[in-house]
Amino acid sequence: MKKFIFMGVLGLFILGSCNSKSAHDHEGHDHGTETHEHEGHDHEGHDHGSECNGHDGENKEKQGGTEGHSDEIILPKAKAEAAGVKVSVIEPGTFEQVIKTSGQVMAAQGDESVAVATVAGVVSFHGNVTEGMSVGKGTTLLTISSSNIADGDPVQRARIAYEISKKEYERMKALVKNKIVSDKDFAQAEQNYENARISYEALAKGHTKGGQAIASPIGGFVKNILVKEGDYVTIGQPLVSVTQNRRLFLRAEVSEKYYPYLRSIGSANFKTPYDNKVYELKELHGRLLSTGKSAGDNSFYVPVTFEFDNKGDIIPGSFVEIYLLSSPMENVISLPRTALTEEQGLFFVYLQLDEEGYKKQEVTLGADNGKNVQILSGVKAGDAVVTSGAYQVKLASASNAIPAHSHEH
Repeated sequence: MKKFIFMGVLGLFILGSCNSKSAHDHEGHDHGTETHEHEGHDHEGHDHGSECNGHDGENKEKQGGTEGHSDEIILPKAKAEAAGVKVSVIEPGTFEQVIKTSGQVMAAQGDESVAVATVAGVVSFHGNVTEGMSVGKGTTLLTISSSNIADGDPVQRARIAYEISKKEYERMKALVKNKIVSDKDFAQAEQNYENARISYEALAKGHTKGGQAIASPIGGFVKNILVKEGDYVTIGQPLVSVTQNRRLFLRAEVSEKYYPYLRSIGSANFKTPYDNKVYELKELHGRLLSTGKSAGDNSFYVPVTFEFDNKGDIIPGSFVEIYLLSSPMENVISLPRTALTEEQGLFFVYLQLDEEGYKKQEVTLGADNGKNVQILSGVKAGDAVVTSGAYQVKLASASNAIPAHSHEH
């Protein structure tokens, strides 16, 4: 009897120990594992220690897989194509050293002319003359009326002076043969006649009923209108400037500290403020014209001047950002500026891991030529980098903030 009692107590002791161990093991599980156990398994008749250990290992394995892809950005291929996402494989190449400065685009010599007043009077524009409009050579831009001026119409005065000097010249021409007038007086009369003829013919050429017509001296575009309707102008006063815009000058102002590097400059890129577009001189048949040998009297900058074809919508007179290109560097990794995104002063690119997976990668920048940027660290040759549509990938990373994998059943 004592033996049965002893065996019963021992059995209760062993059962209590097992329950204590099972409860302890369950406290160490995460809630996801506990839910998984209770919903998918019947705990009666199982070894709890073995079962819990098995689930611990499975859970750790799944957690490890999730952590391995926690920084992956998922963007389906169809959405990436629709958003214009393009990927390029990095290949080292040649990249020029860059001096970044500012400057101005100017009209080339011979490609710009100014229409000036040939008489004094009041300005009246011929139709709707606006800056930027296209004009042909000889196109009437405005008229100058002198009808209400105290001195009268200069064309009429020039005609009268011409007719009088002509009669005097013809009279003396007949008398000089008979030595009635001296050769000196005849020469003076001839000179007065020629001067009056030249003046009258110049004024009569553009004379109309409304006044003196002022025409465009060259074909091109109206650059600046220098007077207003109703203004009084004098002879020789500039009225309208016209430019052909075929060739333009690019004048860069370079700090004196870069003077030793100016001799190695061969080309340049520049960015306009009105369309934020970067132009390359080599694509515009540009060439270096001159490099200044000294700074100006009131300046600490040395001028560098280029000439190029105006193939784009480039406005002469505009101020631009200039990237002077000097000595080439070999085996350099560079990326287009469109591949970069910025966050709090740091720059990032997006690497393509697979067809739909991307990864955000911080990079360190070097020289910048306006179109491409030298990459000092963060990526290597052979990496597949998003070069267009990086912002769309960045938006996709925000939508992927919810874990991509779920282990709930």
